[in-house]
Amino acid sequence: MLATIVTPAPAAAQDIEETTPIYSYADAIREDVFVEAPMDSDKDGQSDRIAIQIMRPKETDSGLKTPVVMEPSPYYRAPGTQGEAPYGFARWYDEFFVPRGYTVIEAEMQGTSRSAGCPTTGDAEDTTSIKAVVDWLNGRAKGFYAGGSEAVASWSTGAVGMVGVSYNGTLPNAVAATGVDGLKTIVPIAAISSWYDYTRDAGIAYQGGWGSRYPEYLANYVASAAAKTRCADFIKSLGDNAGDDSWDYTPFWAERDYKPSVDKVKASVLLVHGMEDWNVKLRHGVAWWNLLQQRDVPRKIWLHRSAHIDPVSARPDEWKRVMHRWMDHWLFGMNNGIMDEPMADIQRPDGSWEAHRSWPDAGARTVRLNFGPAAPGVAGTLQAARPAASSQTFTDNRTQSETTAMADYAVAAPNRLVYVTPELTQAARMSGTPKVNVTVRSNTASAPLTALLVDYGPGTAFSVQDMSPEELVNQECSLADIERKTGCAAPFVSRAEAVTAKVITRGAIDLKNRSSLTSGTPLVPGETYTASWELHGKDYVVPAGHRIGLVLMANNRTYISVDQAAGALTVSLDGSSLDIPVVGGRIS
Repeated sequence: MLATIVTPAPAAAQDIEETTPIYSYADAIREDVFVEAPMDSDKDGQSDRIAIQIMRPKETDSGLKTPVVMEPSPYYRAPGTQGEAPYGFARWYDEFFVPRGYTVIEAEMQGTSRSAGCPTTGDAEDTTSIKAVVDWLNGRAKGFYAGGSEAVASWSTGAVGMVGVSYNGTLPNAVAATGVDGLKTIVPIAAISSWYDYTRDAGIAYQGGWGSRYPEYLANYVASAAAKTRCADFIKSLGDNAGDDSWDYTPFWAERDYKPSVDKVKASVLLVHGMEDWNVKLRHGVAWWNLLQQRDVPRKIWLHRSAHIDPVSARPDEWKRVMHRWMDHWLFGMNNGIMDEPMADIQRPDGSWEAHRSWPDAGARTVRLNFGPAAPGVAGTLQAARPAASSQTFTDNRTQSETTAMADYAVAAPNRLVYVTPELTQAARMSGTPKVNVTVRSNTASAPLTALLVDYGPGTAFSVQDMSPEELVNQECSLADIERKTGCAAPFVSRAEAVTAKVITRGAIDLKNRSSLTSGTPLVPGETYTASWELHGKDYVVPAGHRIGLVLMANNRTYISVDQAAGALTVSLDGSSLDIPVVGGRIS
């Protein structure tokens, strides 16, 4: 059964406190400051200085104190420059928040744009460079103007909210995980929570270059012209230490994992992620969210239907409203009811939005569906009962596409296995993270295993919006765009296509990492092993009359790096299953 959708009751207008635009944007003070960070990442004998561009109401020079909305980034390269000029506030935050009594800051991560130091692709120095800005705003760090005189943030209340998309949203996660005082809230959008999870899936690298010296590539990509020269040896070491020979979770990646430090998070969190984001995959948002939920961190979540985007393009008016109330509440302490609204906003593939009291839905219960043998009209079954001992075998095909692998569940195929439920008598809503458990043997010492969770049945697939991280940062996005629904806020026109099967989510494992991500163990050909791995979480409704399917393949060249040594795999049905979180805990 499906959960009831919550429609929030509007608060009486006279009961809502909110900031209003009473300060002049045209007269706002614009200045650059260089904050001294407690590190010397480029080993030049001087503490790294982090460039920030500030916009604050002119009244801050005569006693007004303001909180800060800050967007940190490694991508602040002004057009036509190599990082020697300020970026220039291309987004709408300055236009909206400065007239309402906020200061807006763009902070340039170390080793990028005008900041000193070397970029480290997610390590402590990345984090420290932005944390230092929070410390400066609270009087705990020194800042300087370009001429060398000291800059003091006497106008700052010390309350900081951070927001950003992609790497810009990852930095707020990282800084929040330090527990720094003064960081009151973060808005991580399409943000990373573990750089290992960004590049690998359970012991095997994602396709597209993530398994080929990726930390070195990204550091070179974001580095300023000066940093490319002074940091060349260090940046190369990032590739040397990435462990691409094994794709294991090494100390290098542990240093770039923010999840173990979640206990330090004091800031509230408004988390936004696309359910079709296969760049910063939804696992990042779900894993971070689940840990925050376990610790009862004040939070809200938006899960939209698209890929790697800013929600301003998905729901501009509502995003502006929520951002306004969120910052007013957490930075000014205003009573505006934002935390009384439903916790979760979820967008369906057709573009409609639902509000829910929790996510994953509090009514979701794990349903175990066991792999079963062929039955009339299907090559394999998903069933509640555990089947008798039997097995099925398939052989890897390195060029097989997902479309081929999931085609025609009625027919056994040599290069994949497929298991399906009977047609559903009522719609089933998955809310959370599914998991696959298999008992398997391989005829080779190396074997990837990929699972596709599939919605089988006639329906409509909608195209989704997707952007690169730098496209997101560098697109002009003015307040006028939001109000007129132009540019960054122009409605995305989704294309509809009739389909008979859709991938709900996916996930993979390298079977050598079945027991540990930190140390892979080669397979002994012919020996039987058990392995479990999570697919990427999601919220998805399978309509009545459709079937839920689980497709197993080995290499999946559109998803993971190809393992040339993969061969044949034999799956024992009596020890293999799918665990799926279903609202109401029933699939029928």
